[in-house]
Amino acid sequence: MDFQLSVQNPFIVAFHHKDLFPKGNGNMAPESINPSKNVGEDFDMRSSWRMYYGDRIPGFPVHPHRGFETVTVMLDGFADHFDAKGAKGRYGKGDVQWMTAGAGTQHSEMFPLLNDNDVNPMELFQIWLNLPKKNKFASPDYKMFWNEDIPVVVEYDNLQRMIEVKLIAGEYKGIRSLDPVLASWAYDRDNHVGIWLVTLEANADFIIPGISRTLNRTLYNFGDSSVMIDGHQIKDHYYAELLGDVDIHVNNGDKAAQLLLLEGEPIKEPIAARGPFVMNTESELRQAFSDYRSTQFGGWPWDHSDPVNEKNAGRFASYNFGERIEYPD
Repeated sequence: MDFQLSVQNPFIVAFHHKDLFPKGNGNMAPESINPSKNVGEDFDMRSSWRMYYGDRIPGFPVHPHRGFETVTVMLDGFADHFDAKGAKGRYGKGDVQWMTAGAGTQHSEMFPLLNDNDVNPMELFQIWLNLPKKNKFASPDYKMFWNEDIPVVVEYDNLQRMIEVKLIAGEYKGIRSLDPVLASWAYDRDNHVGIWLVTLEANADFIIPGISRTLNRTLYNFGDSSVMIDGHQIKDHYYAELLGDVDIHVNNGDKAAQLLLLEGEPIKEPIAARGPFVMNTESELRQAFSDYRSTQFGGWPWDHSDPVNEKNAGRFASYNFGERIEYPD
């Protein structure tokens, strides 16, 4: 499944990728690839998995960004990150990567198939969050939110049915998320940027609290259960735009539900977006393409366009060609 949400300002777009990759071949590539696949540009919705732009390992080989941020939420499987600033890493199983493209960077995101004895499921969200004009040319940076460090609020409704809220951004019941990089629109808590993963036990009742009349809010149901939002049914893999200043009542059916909440105050500036660049004006867009053609945003320091880490590398993040390396606790 490859699904794109039409989200609201300050978000630009959100992608939901879910693949059941086959066994690995020992080199982190698929054991076999159907000849009918359009390798190098495979987005076949009829297939249970896609190569995307990869031609040996699934994923997204080197490509540029400018003017916004990517928040990549790995629900299942693993991603290998490499970028133009000499950073690399592997993350998955609930980890989140928050990357600020800012003035311009190149990076790659590949999905190594680490299991050679069974299938390799992978599911992620990639959420594009806009940057305000003053930070469009911030220095590119990224930060890992390891799954072990991301705050999770667990509560129960009146009938003791469990509700779990994983706070990638925002605040709930007095618990705050980790801080993103300094240039982010989400760094200022007054912008009320929220990225929540919500899991509801069967038949649970959940209230999303009202925050602000100007808040934009989208709720996406990505599980296998329908939910009711103030009496309106939202089927699985549908989403709703909600008011930001009233409490929203959510009740799910007889199966557990999984929801993605995206909310935030809008950035009140014009948006000009095309391909991998998000700027304020068409002239800035043209300049972004021109700058990339002439500078490659600093070039690409790795040997391949689709690099991956060693198979047994585990989860880690390395910065500036190994100057600093971090691991999950």
